[in-house]
Amino acid sequence: MNTLIAISGLGVLCLLIEMFNVRKAIVPITILGLLGILGYNISEMNPINASYYTNMIFVDKFSVAFSSLFIVITAVLVAMSHEFYKDRPTKISDFVAIKVFMLAGGVAMVSFGNLAMFFLGIEVLSIALYILAASNRLSLKSNEAGMKYFLMGSFASGIILFGIALIYGATGSFDLITIYQFVHTTAYPQWYFIGVVMVVIGMFFKIATVPFHFWAPDVYEGSPALTTATMSTLAKVIAMATLFKLTSILVPIQTYAFQMLIVVVSMASMLLGNIMALRQNNIKRMLAFSGISHAGFMVMTLLVSNNSANILFYYATSYVVAGLAIFAVILYVMKDKENETIDNFNGFGKTHPLLAAVVTTSLLSMAGIPILSGFFAKFFLLNQVIQTGWIVLVIIAIVSSIISVGYYFKVILAMYTKDSEQILPTIPLVYKIIAIVLLVANIVIGLYPNSILSLIG
Repeated sequence: MNTLIAISGLGVLCLLIEMFNVRKAIVPITILGLLGILGYNISEMNPINASYYTNMIFVDKFSVAFSSLFIVITAVLVAMSHEFYKDRPTKISDFVAIKVFMLAGGVAMVSFGNLAMFFLGIEVLSIALYILAASNRLSLKSNEAGMKYFLMGSFASGIILFGIALIYGATGSFDLITIYQFVHTTAYPQWYFIGVVMVVIGMFFKIATVPFHFWAPDVYEGSPALTTATMSTLAKVIAMATLFKLTSILVPIQTYAFQMLIVVVSMASMLLGNIMALRQNNIKRMLAFSGISHAGFMVMTLLVSNNSANILFYYATSYVVAGLAIFAVILYVMKDKENETIDNFNGFGKTHPLLAAVVTTSLLSMAGIPILSGFFAKFFLLNQVIQTGWIVLVIIAIVSSIISVGYYFKVILAMYTKDSEQILPTIPLVYKIIAIVLLVANIVIGLYPNSILSLIG
């Protein structure tokens, strides 16, 4: 609970700093604050399961581990903010504060002990993303992305709220412990399961799985690149962790119908995401469909009963590390570009060999190539899914990974086999540092997977 309060206080501090006209200190102070909060949060890594404010907030290893991951992601995004928003210095405090408040919503979403707190967290997260998507007010694409995301997100939130109402009607409580005990001891009415399905469908939208993915390519393409990075990494991982926690409590005994729902959504997301990504020339649309396919992989953890929280955490970490590394380079390559196509990477391997190596390594990790963390994430996940008996799902996952190599190599081939006449400016130091650190992290996580897998236990 103290972590959530500290994050909210840091967001308010970002706004107060603007009042005293010390904008240059906003990014460093925010990063230092996030690192301090991260240290405090890690100190609670082995807590006795504790609840606060009549069980509105529940702290355990799962919430602490994922909250720490969210804090690290936010710190990286904030570090890139100063360079990305340098042409709008008067707005820097707004953009940084919104990201910090979004983090607060994410922490609430994985630490909730009450469905009311869960919905409050998801609304804080969603409203922040609506604003960021439309933050480039002079861009028609950004305005369109913000409006599309707002309309679709509002419908999804309404579906979630309706589902929560049905769950409350069936159990008479918003408290997760009470609901969990009710499901185990009572023959719940039919509308309880309908309510659970509605909540799950609403969360599928937030994660962008098929068939609730239609908003993602357009919103990713139209939003400012740093907002796209935020949606692709932080928002997706928050939503997936929250869905995992919801299903583990609301569906303690999985029925065959529920498993079929998960299997169909997972298979469709992996296949359609990767096949559609093959057809894309816009780098952000390509990564949008790539994110849809990875969402399909992460959804598979809902089928696994043993150690699935560990596997989800490892997969999310490896996906985020690779994604942020790619976007650190994209922010540089695509700056002030009207057409954010793969052609902008032509000859990049010759002019910037180190950054090209970062992009190559990250794309290969997403494809699941050894010895990178993405390979072990898929290996551990599929190994557990085999034990559930869903062999067809494993086959589809392997085929989808093979397909993904095709469009990832489109970028790699553009960097190393084509020539470019464009002259890129000097790369900002912060982008270079972040890209290299994430490259090293990707390799280390792959070589020492137990360093991540052992955090939740």
